[in-house]
Amino acid sequence: AGGEARELALQGVYQWLLSGEDAGAIQAHLTETPGFEKADVAHFETLLHGTIGAADELDALVAPHLDRKVGELSPVEHGILMLAAFELSRMAEIPYRVVINEAVELAKTYGGTDGYKYVNGVLDRVAVRARPHETTARG
Repeated sequence: AGGEARELALQGVYQWLLSGEDAGAIQAHLTETPGFEKADVAHFETLLHGTIGAADELDALVAPHLDRKVGELSPVEHGILMLAAFELSRMAEIPYRVVINEAVELAKTYGGTDGYKYVNGVLDRVAVRARPHETTARG
């Protein structure tokens, strides 16, 4: 399901943030991950390559809503925010609530103790900017 694709993409973006390795090389490592065949590979590829390819733009989308510099985020939180920003800005077919919920789940699994609250708060504000029509209709 989408969750597995996101988990794999997060692992890839995390590796990229730490190593700066090429997205293709990172993808090659990840295809050897146990359970890779269960993931939606097309979604995983879109997320991994799209997020790495648009990294500066995604950071610019997230940065105004942070209480610190992008470089001061933990790599896990940074990766989660980049992935979610990519989905919010480029994958309008995925409802923003789903994007945020999935990001919060990733942060609960891989992030620090209260990291998920931070991720949730930042993405709520990113969603309002990236999906104005969808978020204002939520009343």
